[in-house]
Amino acid sequence: MKLHKESKGTIAVASILFAIIAAASIYFLEMWSLLIIVPLLVIYSLVFWFFRVPNRDILDHVENVIAPVDGKVVMIKEVEEDEFIKGKAIQISIFMSPLNVHICRYPVSGDVIYKKYHPGKYLVAWHEKSSTENERTTIAVESLTKHKVVFRQIAGYVARRIVFYCKEGDKAKAGHEFGFIKFGSRMDIFLPLDTEIICKIGDKTKGGVDVIAKMRD
Repeated sequence: MKLHKESKGTIAVASILFAIIAAASIYFLEMWSLLIIVPLLVIYSLVFWFFRVPNRDILDHVENVIAPVDGKVVMIKEVEEDEFIKGKAIQISIFMSPLNVHICRYPVSGDVIYKKYHPGKYLVAWHEKSSTENERTTIAVESLTKHKVVFRQIAGYVARRIVFYCKEGDKAKAGHEFGFIKFGSRMDIFLPLDTEIICKIGDKTKGGVDVIAKMRD
């Protein structure tokens, strides 16, 4: 299994803690140490599982909007996007549990025209106010269809680190990685009002693969 580059520090710390606790358990508890080591091993394995990098067949897209993350669609509604669009847009929100793949991918191809990091709170990621009050990063891409698409990484109650690699002027390619969020979070995508929405609330998405909307020239 391939692991994401963001895993190095976390896995190193987890390995040290596991070794110390396991050794102490064996020394002090002897045969009863399994009561601690077995559940600890499960947690340790989940850390590796969280940082997995699955193989995905990424296609070229022009009109399609691709799911930027693995997760569950929890919101589709018309909203006011005040940071970049400064007007009405269709918001699609995808919630990621700690068990989902947490690689963040571009939803559309085009040019990165805006990027800004915002410090903030750590409300639970499914809370509607987390979109504007939590720690987050907002990125905008002018798509190949000449639409401005905004998407936002949002930290949650457990997620405490947002990583993003893109910068203004970069070429975005739908389905390809631009960042990572550690341990459960949410992604919001803001689309033009005339966008054809294909997904529905409750849908499970596969990042980089599933088409969630379509924009026309």
